[in-house]
Amino acid sequence: MFRLLSALVNAWSIPELRRKLSFTLGMLAIYEVGIFIPVPGINGKELGRIFDQLAATSGGGLLNLLDMFTGGALSRATVFALGIMPYISATIIVETLLATAIPALEKLRKEGMTGYRKLHQYSRYATVLLAVVNSFMYAILLEKAIPAQFHTQIVLSPGLGFRLLTVLTMTGGMALIMWLAEQITERGIGNGMSLLMTASIVGRIPLAVRDIAVQLGPGGMNQSPIAPLAFAFMGAFLVVIVMAVIFVEQGQRRIPVQYARRVVGRKIYGGQSTYLPLRVNSGGVLPIIFAVSLLYFPIQVAGFVPQLSGLMEWFSRTSLAFNLLYAVLIVFFTYFSTALTAHQFLDAADQMKKVGAFIPGIRPGQPTVEYLDQTLTRVTFVAAIYLVAIAILPDVIMAWMKIPARVAGFFGGTSLLIVVGVTLDTMKQIESHLLMRHYEGFFKTGRMKGRR
Repeated sequence: MFRLLSALVNAWSIPELRRKLSFTLGMLAIYEVGIFIPVPGINGKELGRIFDQLAATSGGGLLNLLDMFTGGALSRATVFALGIMPYISATIIVETLLATAIPALEKLRKEGMTGYRKLHQYSRYATVLLAVVNSFMYAILLEKAIPAQFHTQIVLSPGLGFRLLTVLTMTGGMALIMWLAEQITERGIGNGMSLLMTASIVGRIPLAVRDIAVQLGPGGMNQSPIAPLAFAFMGAFLVVIVMAVIFVEQGQRRIPVQYARRVVGRKIYGGQSTYLPLRVNSGGVLPIIFAVSLLYFPIQVAGFVPQLSGLMEWFSRTSLAFNLLYAVLIVFFTYFSTALTAHQFLDAADQMKKVGAFIPGIRPGQPTVEYLDQTLTRVTFVAAIYLVAIAILPDVIMAWMKIPARVAGFFGGTSLLIVVGVTLDTMKQIESHLLMRHYEGFFKTGRMKGRR
């Protein structure tokens, strides 16, 4: 703890790092303010009551899961109700999927910074398009699907005018979120998209604490009996899960690489040993994000077809069918996202052959490619099981201990994965700045003390 506090004090004493931290905190503050600005023409109190009812009766459902990613903006129908998800989805689709499948975009990706700027501009256009579609479908959902299920009126003046107003305000809010994320990445510290999503998740902690207080307070014990001993067990269990996530996220499969020895004149070159690192969870949180986005699509379709309004009840996070489908999609997208980056290891095999490097016991060339592919497949299987366990864990806790969805969401799933991963990456970036100026970092165990 003392090392952590000392590193934070040293970070604030560096002018350049202090400007980056201040700018990042300022952008996050603007984002938090936008979460509470409502879209005109909506009964926000009634909509919030419906989301609370969904969280209490159906285990939260997908709507409450997405609401956590937006920091509660979705349940309040604010200008930031779409959150950062359209930007992330558009970036992944354009810069990963399409850039691999379309030769013209793949050529842009290989052109360096100039091609990257053009590719990123296409991602912005795709973000605006996704924001228009999602905001229009969300307006239909507020007008038809939710009122048909709960027999209430959320939109004060439904019609084309409300839909256009919702599309304009939410798309504008999405554009502002995109700008904030890019400004943080360029002028702040850390990745802007990840930090905004982390801020949304962390912003839900007070509501989770309130739910725990209600459950432990007078009158709450009858509805969901959580004893103080069980609450202590939940806290200890949370610490164990965080440690497990850190262990897996930092885990690597190190493949030994040996360089051949060459004799040039009287000197001997090569003969060194190194390793090729394969991350256990190379796909990160992308498989879970893809799975959630795909599962949310039927609910959006139900907004256009009133006969399908029952899908909102079927997509309950505690139902067996939903969790099985969720797990299958996560496994599929884990292998899919790993396959998109597998060409890097094939290129590594070619480079190893050119410089005279080899894996001990494996012949260079095609046998090396097959060995790397087999090893990557095994590591991906471990990552898929790990992601499924982390994603389904909140639902198991919610059903077992009878606790609210907002509380259970902090015991696993995408929220815990994002918060821990982003925190580690941001701390590493800050530590790199500290070490460059001979300060002691967060994780360093040496004798460097730093200067004041």
